[in-house]
Amino acid sequence: MTTSNSYPTLLSPLQVGSTTLKNRVIMGSIHTGLEDRARDTGRLAEYFAERARGGVALIVTGGYAPNRTGWLLPFGAKLTNRIEARRHRRITDAVHREGGKIALQILHAGRYSYQPFSVSASSIKAPINPFRPRRLTSRGVRWQIRNYVRCARLAQSAGYDGVEIMGGEGYFINQFLSERTNHRSDRWGGSSENRRRIAVEIASGIRGATGKDFLIVFRLSMADLVEGGQSWDDIVALAQELERVGVDVINTDIGWHESRVPTIVTSVPRAAFADITGKLDKHVDIPVAASNRINMPDTAEDILVRGDAQLISMARPMLADPFWVRKAEADSADSINTCIACNQACLDHAFVHKTVSCLVNPRAGREIELQLLPTRKTKKVAVVGGGPAGLSVALESARRGHAVSLFESRPALGGQFGIAQRIPGKEEFAETIRYFTTALKQNDVAVHLGRRVTAAELLAGDYDEVILATGVVPRIPAIPGIEHPSVLSYAEVVEDGKPVGPRVAVIGAGGIGIDISEFLTTDASPTLDLKEWKQEWGVTEPEAAPGALTTPVPAASPREVYLLQRKKGKIGAGLAKTTGWVHRAALKAKGVHELSGVNYERIDDEGLHITFGDKHERPRTLAVDTIVVCAGQESVRDLVDELESAGTATHVIGGADLAAELDAKRAIEQGTRLAARI
Repeated sequence: MTTSNSYPTLLSPLQVGSTTLKNRVIMGSIHTGLEDRARDTGRLAEYFAERARGGVALIVTGGYAPNRTGWLLPFGAKLTNRIEARRHRRITDAVHREGGKIALQILHAGRYSYQPFSVSASSIKAPINPFRPRRLTSRGVRWQIRNYVRCARLAQSAGYDGVEIMGGEGYFINQFLSERTNHRSDRWGGSSENRRRIAVEIASGIRGATGKDFLIVFRLSMADLVEGGQSWDDIVALAQELERVGVDVINTDIGWHESRVPTIVTSVPRAAFADITGKLDKHVDIPVAASNRINMPDTAEDILVRGDAQLISMARPMLADPFWVRKAEADSADSINTCIACNQACLDHAFVHKTVSCLVNPRAGREIELQLLPTRKTKKVAVVGGGPAGLSVALESARRGHAVSLFESRPALGGQFGIAQRIPGKEEFAETIRYFTTALKQNDVAVHLGRRVTAAELLAGDYDEVILATGVVPRIPAIPGIEHPSVLSYAEVVEDGKPVGPRVAVIGAGGIGIDISEFLTTDASPTLDLKEWKQEWGVTEPEAAPGALTTPVPAASPREVYLLQRKKGKIGAGLAKTTGWVHRAALKAKGVHELSGVNYERIDDEGLHITFGDKHERPRTLAVDTIVVCAGQESVRDLVDELESAGTATHVIGGADLAAELDAKRAIEQGTRLAARI
């Protein structure tokens, strides 16, 4: 592998304390769920080992509590005794064998701990947690500090190269730092100096207990993004005190879990908060790491060259592609499987207590279970359909050594991702199409675009396996007048660019209906504009206001939009936990009219006629110019019967298999698993 000249700063070594990092890339912490059970230690070791093989300089584990009061979940990950420390040797040895370094993150959840014995600076319940924490006494605070120090010493005995102290995201230490959650008047509260005392004493205690050669990283909240958050002066003062007591690196943290500003979803512009890191970097001499929505080498290189940071911390991009660094070294950024910040298989899994993986890389967290070994017998494989399922099975089958031909009826690859990439805030989906396009070419897949292949052609091709990933088409509901010229499908609006009037009704409020509503209420630009995004969500300079919050000023919608659903209840209630609230807030900011429990009576020149309830009461006419149908999908399965009747080994995956709410996570995983066994 050749060394890239495109990212000279990113790939250069850096002295951090007494440790030399071989490049500027940190794999940031993400809790996978594998930390919580001893039986998963082997899986966790291989997960980290693969990232170490991929060239990352320093890995930070998911969070481990220093005691039971700090558990994220009951009986969750903790490091409190020598037996647990010995088990961690399997992890550290695996990383060191691959030439990597690894630090254990010490995370005390405080009032975010999902159990009734939680503790915090003050007894203030978090809005995202049903349990009210107990206020610690001064003696109790001291006990917590000692537990942090003990945890760090155990990590050192387990072979870790260092620890990261989690001081952000609204967790325990952050709860002491902020007036929002610290109402104390003793030496641990009241003044800003007292509020930051616990952070400084934890860092000082760890440095004294572990010696000068042990790496200490502090994850510092640089913008709380909540009312009552820290002032910029307080953040700078804390960073300088941490440097004085021996912290080696300050890692950027942005926002609390209860913040109403999105920080890591796909609609957040790349490197949206790197400028804040750059402001802090000017106040300390130790390296500062930039984080949040950095997913490609050119973005990382730009941050470093500008002087906004000396290190780059990325968590989810290392799920998406464990060989991110190696590909940057090879000047092969086009072959990186880019994190699109969808959160569907990582954070959405974490928040419902499922093992974390990745939508674009279903092997993440399953490195032992889901192996793609070279085939013993090369097969001739036809894949019909170039959406997420077809792209996944075609690529992984070819990587295993099969001869693969991919047929796509459209002029370009992508399927439903090709539509999604046109939705404002989902531009990153184009990266997945780029990745597959590049990888298919690298693995000699014969791609036939604009080719609607027939069953007869497939049978004549003498394929050993035929995989139908033919996807879906929009379902058109049986509403009187549905053929009216004012009616369009979502594909016609987004993909074909058919004109839409100033007043629009969107039929169907699932994920597609919400996407279409955002599409119709946004004057989309080719790229996400950071200044406009900050105005929309009320993010200001950290010096201007505590928590870096100001009044949101969303751009006006170019259209009046009605979003309707048949079922009763809140629109968007079924959306994912980490992204659903963002979509709902965006629709509210744009003034979208949301109507539930709707019956669609007819469509005519007057508009869309609706009623409400089981008895079709309260008739109403929406005088709209355009009606966009987002009422689900139907599977395309026209080739199945003829192929199966001829005895051809036929597999149906993706939307062709199940045309429920579009699910790229299921489609890509289904394709990968099929490739692993054919």
